[in-house]
Amino acid sequence: MRLSSSLKLRHLEVFVEVARKMSVTQAADALGMTQPAVTRALRELEGVCSKPLVEKHGRGIRLSSYGELFRDHAGRSLALARDGVALLQGLDEAEGPLVAIGALPTVAADLVPDALAQLRASGAPGRFMVMSGDNHYLIDQLRRGRLDVVAGRMPSPETMAGIGFDPLYRERVVAVAASDHPLAGASRLPPSAFEDHPVLMPSEGSVIRPLVERMFLEQGLALPRYPVETVSSAFGRRFVLEHQAIWIISQGVVRPDLTAGTMAALPVDTDSTLGSVGLCLRLEHQLSPAADRFCDALRSTCTKLGLA
Repeated sequence: MRLSSSLKLRHLEVFVEVARKMSVTQAADALGMTQPAVTRALRELEGVCSKPLVEKHGRGIRLSSYGELFRDHAGRSLALARDGVALLQGLDEAEGPLVAIGALPTVAADLVPDALAQLRASGAPGRFMVMSGDNHYLIDQLRRGRLDVVAGRMPSPETMAGIGFDPLYRERVVAVAASDHPLAGASRLPPSAFEDHPVLMPSEGSVIRPLVERMFLEQGLALPRYPVETVSSAFGRRFVLEHQAIWIISQGVVRPDLTAGTMAALPVDTDSTLGSVGLCLRLEHQLSPAADRFCDALRSTCTKLGLA
C-alpha cells in the first residue's frame, strides 16, 4: 500500500482534533464536519496504520496505546504542512507571512511590546499577531503549528515533546501590593498577612503554581484560605491597586509597576521560585526572517533591561 495514496491531510486533522478534545462530537464541531464523517476518517486512518488508535472509555473515548504513540508524530506532521502552506501564501505579500507569537504574562507586560516597538522603529518588515493565554494552551497551539514561537517561563518537561527551549534570563516570583498598602515598606510580614488581606494567586495548572506552593511550605506559611486565582494581568493589576490585595506573581508581570513605584515588593523570600524565561520553538520548524528578527529583538530588549 502506497502511503501517498491512502493517507490524507484530513486524516491527521481529524485525529489531532479528536486527541485534543477526546470527543468525536466536539472534534466534529471544531472541524465543521459531521460526526459520521469524523468517525469514518478515524477508521480510514486506523486502516492505514493497521492499529486501533482510539478505544471506548466509559461513556466516552480515549487514545489507545498506539494512538498515544502516534499523537505527537501526527501533530508535528500537520504543523509542518501548515508551516509550508503559510510560507508559500506569504510570499506574495510585501511584508512576508504573519508571525504568530504566544506571550505568557511574564513577558506580555513589557518585553514583547518593547521588542515589537523596536522592530517597528527599525523599519524592518513584518506582520505580527500576539496571542495570550496559559502555558498549556499556548504550547498546544505551538505544537499544532498555529503559533511560531511562545515566549515565557519554561514549561514542565512532560509537555516539551517536540519543543525546544532557548533561555533568555532567570526570574523569580514576587509578592507585591500597592505602594499605599499598609504592608508596603514593612521590613517583615506579620504571620496573619495572608489572612488579613485579599490574596491573588497563580491558577491551578499554571507553571509557577507548584513553585509558589513549595515556597509557602518551605517557609512554614499557611496557604491563603480563600485566594482569588487568576492568570489575568489586567484583572490582577486593578484588584491590587484598588482593593488592598496582595499579589503573588512572576516578577515580569509587575516589573513596570515596580519601576513606576505604583506597587511595592513585600518582604517574602522567593529565592526557591527562580526559573528560566525564554523562547519555546518547534524543533522541526524553520522560522521566517520576520520571526527570527522578533526573537533577536526580544533578546536585545532583555539586554537593555539588564535581565540577560
